[in-house]
Amino acid sequence: MTQIAPVDADARRAVKPVICYPTDTLPKPDMALYEAARSGLTKVGDVVVPPREAAYIEVPAGHFLRIVSIEGPQVGDLNLFSGSDLAERFYSGKTRALHGTHVTTGDQLWSSFPYMRPMATIVADTLDWYGIDEFGASVHDVIGTRCDPYTGRLLNGRDYHHCCHSNLIRSLSDAVGLGVIEAEVLVHDVLNVFMCTGFTRDTGQYFMKQSPVRPGDYLELFAEIDLLAVMSACPGGDCSSEHSSDTANCHPLLMEVYKPRDDALEGWSSPAKNQYDRTHGR
Repeated sequence: MTQIAPVDADARRAVKPVICYPTDTLPKPDMALYEAARSGLTKVGDVVVPPREAAYIEVPAGHFLRIVSIEGPQVGDLNLFSGSDLAERFYSGKTRALHGTHVTTGDQLWSSFPYMRPMATIVADTLDWYGIDEFGASVHDVIGTRCDPYTGRLLNGRDYHHCCHSNLIRSLSDAVGLGVIEAEVLVHDVLNVFMCTGFTRDTGQYFMKQSPVRPGDYLELFAEIDLLAVMSACPGGDCSSEHSSDTANCHPLLMEVYKPRDDALEGWSSPAKNQYDRTHGR
């Protein structure tokens, strides 16, 4: 039952919002240094992510990870782990709180507590022209969690094993030699690469629409620390209709690792782990 609005309801709604986490004092990445380093890159590794599957690749600190659309419009669900400690992994919620619902060039991807430091910096985005459309949608979101078999089971009563959650589990299992049960607890909320999403204005529901990605488009990250990147080529393809079945037209994605010249990052070093003392008031 809807409650009767108070007499000052309009005034209450008119209160201006404030930013929860102002980033004016946040250390800024040296984008000029990174851009200069990109001028002399050598490819040192790559892996194709098959449709409705996942793949992994190691990205040493100081290298660049380029995620490329190679055949047709396709969304990728990306997990990032520290190369030396799987407990340190991408924290989409804090990344969203600091940078917004969607990320692009200059934004950083932050790691989980208690480490909380930049894992990677976005240095290039060929879809940065998209901006925010009339529906409030944008590209590369940190709001969607990943398609998973548990929600699918609740909604349609079927088991589907090639959703992004399961794909990431199998690939992480292969990468580090864990069983799927052990790997599952490490898989986390993703960066939805190339996915075009937003929230409906009337109901506040998460929505998706056809990705604007074209073959040749890419998102490029600078690895601030040693990374293990695991990515699923979403079964939803371009996510224009659905995401948890074999119905959509899907395409592979490509992950490439590039090494800069030896002298290109002079003065740069990996960020330290968060310096909070972890006493929590005790």
